Amino acid sequence: MTAMDLHRMWADAHQLYAVPRSAYAPEADHALSEQRAAWWSRLSEEAPNGHLLKSNVLFDMLRTAEKVHLLHVTHAFEHITHDGVIRPSGGCLVGSIYCAPLIPETGGLRMHNLASYILTKEAPATLVRAGTANPAPTPLVLEVTMPPHAYRELAGLDYLRLGSIHLHNYHVLNSLLSRAEQHQLQETVVGRIKNSAVFLALAASIARRGHSGESDFSRILDAAIRNLPILGYIYFEALAEYLMLHSRSPQTCQLAERGELNNWLYKELLFGTFPGTPGRFNLSRFRPCLDDLDGLLTSLDPTLDARHARTFLIERISYLTAARLFSPGQAPDDWHRTHWDFKGVSQQFGPLLGHLIHREIRTFRRYPDFYHYFDESKALQAWNYWNHMDIVIPFNGTIPKGEVGINPAYTDVEYRVWRAEADSHGRVHPVEEVGLKIAPRLIDTKHTLMRGATPARAGSGL
Repeated sequence: MTAMDLHRMWADAHQLYAVPRSAYAPEADHALSEQRAAWWSRLSEEAPNGHLLKSNVLFDMLRTAEKVHLLHVTHAFEHITHDGVIRPSGGCLVGSIYCAPLIPETGGLRMHNLASYILTKEAPATLVRAGTANPAPTPLVLEVTMPPHAYRELAGLDYLRLGSIHLHNYHVLNSLLSRAEQHQLQETVVGRIKNSAVFLALAASIARRGHSGESDFSRILDAAIRNLPILGYIYFEALAEYLMLHSRSPQTCQLAERGELNNWLYKELLFGTFPGTPGRFNLSRFRPCLDDLDGLLTSLDPTLDARHARTFLIERISYLTAARLFSPGQAPDDWHRTHWDFKGVSQQFGPLLGHLIHREIRTFRRYPDFYHYFDESKALQAWNYWNHMDIVIPFNGTIPKGEVGINPAYTDVEYRVWRAEADSHGRVHPVEEVGLKIAPRLIDTKHTLMRGATPARAGSGL
């Protein structure tokens, strides 16, 4: 594989929100190209809050702000200040300093609703779960001065599109595994896909004909998530998308007037359905029954229509499965001819295979000895692409919910960091500037706040 091929992979992993959908090249699968355009219209024009996909406070900040203000939450402030370094973590933003937006106002920096949820609810719950004596996280304000040549055309990283990159990196680094481990890994992931062929065929069929009509979808999906953990992430993102775009509650409407999607909806649903989620953020097990949405949604937001949500989710999960997990141009009619070996599955389900490898390798006994080579290789590629594009502030491009990061490898940028305090009006106030350096070296995800941190050993935040 050439450097150009890898560049194209990273370009394809980003959603360009400022580019008209008509400017995109057609996909190898003509039916999916039509569905892509139809979905954008359905989400941005038909959903009650769809206008926020085009215009929102996050995009305003990224397009025009000379100084970007972000909230970073940490449980290890003393450790960070002792070392003088903030280090990035992995996750949906690959190798970024995970943050949420702050909006300058008279009287302070107003927290985006995602920032307020993390600071006031999610982070304290994580620290309580970890058994810390003082479950009060420290808010940090990061002020980033945007350079004149920074990219302003809204390129968001969609982690659901990283499957081909995971597979590429496995081919490059697989010699770090023993022959026995390689054999075990390849047999396991091929078997997982082969035993999920019913769901994959069903999802492809629904995605291409554009309507659901399947009463048994929930049972088939539930069984498939057990074999294909990435489907739990797809399910979660589709449900979060539905909640934020279709809620008409007073809180959602108030936030929409501010230009914000309501992140509290999916956060409350997630933590209510899976009470142990804070500190153990594992969406591979996310599979609430589609047939039980009535109870879940009614208690969360009475303005949501569970029947409409179920139809939406069947169609959306099917589309995302076909668009994100299948190799380009693969038609479902060919699947019964699949060679169920690693090479054959790579040709038809390359992105899916990459996602499975990315997760399966973490279960290996020796994983702590070599995980960083896989994670850091991916982070280096992301930093290289972002630097090439002059992307200073990457964001989660699955939907502009407010998850943003700082590119730690971008040298031509100025930033300042303050310890901050929150008031009772949803604002934070810088109280003490601290001399911290952002370093392009990944922190172990087990030491980050949202992934089962051990406070005494942790070196960064979210």
